[in-house]
Amino acid sequence: MLRKLNMISLFKRENKETKNHFLVLDIGTDVVKALICDPQPDAVVIRGVGRVHQGFSSMQSGVVIDIGSVVETCAKAIKEAQEAAGVKVTDTIMSIGGELVKGLTHRSTYERKEAQVKIDLQELKNIIQKMQWKSFEETRNKLAFETGYSAVEIKLVNAAIIDVLIDGFHVDNPIGFQGKEVDITIFNSFAPLVHYGALQTIASELDLNLMTICCEPYSLSRVLEVKEQKNPSGIFIDIGAGTTSIAVVSSGVVEGVKMFNIGGRSFTKRIASVLNISLDEADEIKAAYSHQKLEKHSEKIVKDALVDDVDVWLSGVIFSLTEFTNIEVLPPQIYICGGSSHLPEIKKALQNHDWESSLPFSKQPQVSMMQPSSLPGIKDATRSLTGPEDVTPLALAKMGQEFIGEEHIMMKLMKKIVRLVQV
Repeated sequence: MLRKLNMISLFKRENKETKNHFLVLDIGTDVVKALICDPQPDAVVIRGVGRVHQGFSSMQSGVVIDIGSVVETCAKAIKEAQEAAGVKVTDTIMSIGGELVKGLTHRSTYERKEAQVKIDLQELKNIIQKMQWKSFEETRNKLAFETGYSAVEIKLVNAAIIDVLIDGFHVDNPIGFQGKEVDITIFNSFAPLVHYGALQTIASELDLNLMTICCEPYSLSRVLEVKEQKNPSGIFIDIGAGTTSIAVVSSGVVEGVKMFNIGGRSFTKRIASVLNISLDEADEIKAAYSHQKLEKHSEKIVKDALVDDVDVWLSGVIFSLTEFTNIEVLPPQIYICGGSSHLPEIKKALQNHDWESSLPFSKQPQVSMMQPSSLPGIKDATRSLTGPEDVTPLALAKMGQEFIGEEHIMMKLMKKIVRLVQV
């Protein structure tokens, strides 16, 4: 039984209670990041930031393996953030990652018997429920095949309606419309119960009100505004410590997300092995190398050590993209972020690969590193979120604004259906 933390000890007594702010808790393999977010009409303002490094045995490939240790680390990060912001916050949005987290976009056409009858809430609910149960079964079968464990239990993490057409016409809210064919596109992300439940336990131990658990690459794919594009397209790659996650967006629609278990720790372990040093020392050398702070001889040793691992990582990216079989042409823009995106070999590998010969690209894609400054609708009052490693928690902050603000009727409906499928 985990020890229940006394939250009074976590925060200064002068901190004020607030119902307007919310907390983003990004539990990474290497670092826990806590952000205190103040939702304003024109932007989400970051009022406080906490960062605490994880122990090497707390997480593995983006998945919690020691709940007690992660709870303690999260408590420290939350305390740091809330003391900086001067408020106590319990409403929380958390992220989930790992190779077995599945993000899928499902499109379905429903033919109505009476086209002249207006669509009401109950009919729309029935249509979406049928789609969700079908998606649930397909994902469970896929996970059973990949793990070899037929009894794997999964949870619907989050769901969002991407697009609705009635007889070929786009509508924001189908209720009240007439028509024969209703086409609905829904993005769903699922995770094994053991991973999903671990995050719920962490939230409970910290006395947090868990608003939602969000699939990391999905939040990332939705936050970037591409100028002069009404329906942006792109491939979003987040290279974290334990995993690499990929989201593909085509004409504003999230086609799906993929993850594989190669990230910054793989590169750290390689450096540690080659130089015969500890993982902590290797991490420091990797950071120095990424920021071009090593002398030339040491730089060459590290560069040579990483060549094979970067090739393996690139193979993971290529394989993941081959699984997007529903896309005829992949978008020719690649956005990268995450702590390991600093490694110069990562960007070079993506830029130099002959993509057109192996995947359905119309032209050689351009590679851009995402920065906090490129994210619309977010203001960092702390001025401490400055690198590509901070993009993911900021994307989660933008997602959290949707759960705090006034809800669209379609969002309310999806929340009800998510709860139904999660039972």
